[in-house]
Amino acid sequence: MVIADKQKKILTLLADGEFHSGSDLARALGVSRSAIWKQLNCLAESGLQHSAVSGKGYRLDKSLELLAQSEIYEVVNEQAKALISSFEIHDQINSTNSYLVECAHRGAPSGFICFAERQTAGKGRRGRQWVSPYGSNIYLSILWRYQQGGPAAISGLSLAVGIAVIRALKQHNINNIGLKWPNDIYSRGKKLGGILVEVSGESDGPCTAVIGLGLNLFLSETESEVIAQAWTDLSKITGQHKLFRNELAGTLLNHLLPVIAGFESVGIKAYLDEWRAYDCLAGRLVTILLADKQLKGTVEGINDTGMLLLKHADGSVQAYASGEVSFNSQSDESAG
Repeated sequence: MVIADKQKKILTLLADGEFHSGSDLARALGVSRSAIWKQLNCLAESGLQHSAVSGKGYRLDKSLELLAQSEIYEVVNEQAKALISSFEIHDQINSTNSYLVECAHRGAPSGFICFAERQTAGKGRRGRQWVSPYGSNIYLSILWRYQQGGPAAISGLSLAVGIAVIRALKQHNINNIGLKWPNDIYSRGKKLGGILVEVSGESDGPCTAVIGLGLNLFLSETESEVIAQAWTDLSKITGQHKLFRNELAGTLLNHLLPVIAGFESVGIKAYLDEWRAYDCLAGRLVTILLADKQLKGTVEGINDTGMLLLKHADGSVQAYASGEVSFNSQSDESAG
């Protein structure tokens, strides 16, 4: 359901996670106490659960930090700001990637930034759903237009984007993070985030990329029941349940935008050594799903074009291209 204006006002008041009386809420919104009760029940249907205690009032089961452009921009540096053409934050959207793909078709320029508090049809790799509860995580997409070489010229972009995400997390002293080829962010064998790059355009001319990032800050056990793989979030990694979404969003833009804007000039080679340092799969036995085939082997890292190197049982090594394969390890499933 769409978050109505009155519901957004209630959320803003309750975002601190403290109790607020029904009378105070009703007075702030200019409505009756029964109207507050009805609005809170509607919010609960969107996954925003609350507690009601006689004599204390209402509070959200967990505090929220709602996204605010002004707070994000306090963190964004001048280099990144110069690369932004449009900036939108949606309370609810089907998918930030799908939205920017539509905007691209209507001629939107490079540097279009889209955040969302909630996605109703968040997109993962191979058509999977990305679990996207309200106000908890980072759902971000960036549109960028490349002028020459077609999609082949930006092959490996998702790997470079993964490096940018790692850099942003390390700036916040979040370590023990790795990259799982081709586009997953991992921590201690569990998925923390995923990258989805959707490219359209001419085979050897201009092309457009929509780069999506989903990053788990907090997922409840209820919200995560539909996730069919080992997962984690930043609250589990850091032990902190109050995370600074706006600050992290700004830091991500500081690292993502220069990498995305400059990729056409430097290509994947500029990021190979750094990517290999964070490779979660090197030396591991995996199963690759390729069309209707399953191939087992040991990962030998990536080659100089960013393709996955797999060593088969007979000792031969074969390279697999990004976007053509997915794979399952023995303990988890990639679903970027």
